[in-house]
Amino acid sequence: MLETALYSPVKRFLEGLGFEVKGEIGGCDLLALSSDTAPIVVVCELKLQFNLELILQGVDRAAAADEVWLAARMSPRGKGREGDKRFRNLCRRLGFGMLGVFEDERVEVLLSPVAPSPRRDAKRRSRLVDEHRRRQGDPVVGGGSRAPIMTAYRQDALKCAVALVDGPKRPRDLSQAVSRAPKILLDNVYGWFARVDRGVYDLTDTGREALQRWPQLNAS
Repeated sequence: MLETALYSPVKRFLEGLGFEVKGEIGGCDLLALSSDTAPIVVVCELKLQFNLELILQGVDRAAAADEVWLAARMSPRGKGREGDKRFRNLCRRLGFGMLGVFEDERVEVLLSPVAPSPRRDAKRRSRLVDEHRRRQGDPVVGGGSRAPIMTAYRQDALKCAVALVDGPKRPRDLSQAVSRAPKILLDNVYGWFARVDRGVYDLTDTGREALQRWPQLNAS
């Protein structure tokens, strides 16, 4: 059983509360935003069982979130930390909510979150919201850590790569589809692009391999 197995049921639960949910944003297993102009930012961390590491992850995310939820699989006989009054009391004091996920993917609120202390990291919060809004769809299942994360930046870089499949182009030729195309081509973070003339870029073999690796994104 992997932590990613908890992602779908928790996502459905939060979507039922009216949030838009995406996985693996800014190191958070799950990031949910309300539809408000100034959105409510909800972070949820996933673990197979409630433990201290899960609480520590919540503490790390708390400075950028309005609500922090800790979600874990319910233990078969109810003898896990979810039934430990000390564990619940610690979460309550920190203002964290607890979600229990059952074998049938039912999600139960074990502890509701309370308003935390005022946010201390506005920049980090802003980065999370920006990445959530820029990222198209929800291409990454939360709870994983080994596969490359399909960030909004990688999505835009893939769009640039698709545009160069039929031959070299200038950054301005791509700017209408990808506003930050000039910077993406210049920085060439992934090694997908090569300058073949002054202000003209082409696709490298590495870039073509990337399009084969993520074919589902090429069509978009």
